[in-house]
Amino acid sequence: MRVQALVIRILRQFLRDKRTMALMIFAPILVLTMMNLVFNGKSYAPKIGLIDVPVAIETQLEKTDAKISTYETENQAKNHLKDGTLDGYVMFADGKPAIYLEGSDPSVNREVMETLQESLKAMVPKTPLTDIEVSYLHGSSDMSSFDNFGPVLLGYFVFFFVFLIAGVSFLRERTSGTLERLLSSPLRRWEIVVGYVLGFGIFTMIQAGIIAWYTIYVLDMMMKGSFFLVLLITLLLSFSALTLGIFLSAFANNEMQMIQFIPLVIVPQFFFSGMFNLDTISDWLSWIGPLTPLYYAADALRDVMLRGYGWSEIYGDLLLLFSLSIVFMILNIIALKRYRKI
Repeated sequence: MRVQALVIRILRQFLRDKRTMALMIFAPILVLTMMNLVFNGKSYAPKIGLIDVPVAIETQLEKTDAKISTYETENQAKNHLKDGTLDGYVMFADGKPAIYLEGSDPSVNREVMETLQESLKAMVPKTPLTDIEVSYLHGSSDMSSFDNFGPVLLGYFVFFFVFLIAGVSFLRERTSGTLERLLSSPLRRWEIVVGYVLGFGIFTMIQAGIIAWYTIYVLDMMMKGSFFLVLLITLLLSFSALTLGIFLSAFANNEMQMIQFIPLVIVPQFFFSGMFNLDTISDWLSWIGPLTPLYYAADALRDVMLRGYGWSEIYGDLLLLFSLSIVFMILNIIALKRYRKI
C-alpha cells in the first residue's frame, strides 16, 4: 500500500505538470524530425571552377551534380575560392592538371576530389590522381575531422554550460526570494538585469577564456588566426547564452523546468551551427539558423581558427551576436514586469 501511494503521488505530480508531460512527447519528436531533415536532406553538390580545361573534361564534369563555373584567369577563381563561392578549381598548365581546394572542410574536399577523379581518370589516363598537384588555400591534406568540427564544438559547449548555469542560478535567486526583495527596492528593472548580467558575466568570461585556451593550446586544435579574436568571440557568445538563460529562467518554476528548455533551445542550434553542411538542409528549415547565436559564433570561430581571418572578415558575425544579446537583455527587462511594475 505504501508503494502504491508513492506511485499515485508521482503520477499526480506528472499530471499537474503539463509542461513536463508535453515535453516528454514533443521534444523527442522535434529532435528526431530535425535529424531526419538534416541527414535525409539534399546531397552536397561541390562548387568547382575550371580554368583552361579541355572541352572533353568540362563536358564530363557537367554530367555530374557539381556546380561548374569557368574562369579566364586564375586570380578570378582564387578570389572566389577565398570568398566561399568555390570549393575548389582545376586548371591545366602544359597539359597537366593542378587542383586547388579551399580546404577548411575535409568532407567538402573529399566531394571535390571524388568528382574530379571520376572526370579526370577517363580523360587523363596516364596521370593518376595521386600524382596530380593538390594545393590548399586553408588547411591541408592532414587536417582531421576534429580540426574541422573543433571550432563549432568549442562554441557549442561554451554556450551550453553558460546557458544552463546562468538559467539555474537566476532561477534560484528568484525561488529563494532574493529577486523579490530586489524588486521591492528602489532599483529599476534595467538596473537589476544589468547587475545580474555583469555579475554572472565575470565568471562566464573566465570560463570561456579557460575553455578556449585549453582547446587550442592543450588539445592542439588547429589555430591559424588570433587567439584574442577567438577569446572575443567566445565572450560574446557567453554573453548571449547568459542573457538568454536568464530570460528563459523567468518562465521556469524549478530546475527541472529549466532543463526542459535544453531540447527546445540548445539542441536545435547544434544542427544549424555548421556541424552539418547547411547547404544540404531542407530550404524551408534553413531559416532557423540565422536566428540563433551559435550560428554566427561558429561561423566566426571557423573563419579565425581554420582560415586565419581577421577582424574585417568577422565583424559582421560579432555585431549580430552582440545584437542578439541586447535583444535578450531587453526581453529580460520586459519579463520582470510579471513580478513588479515600476
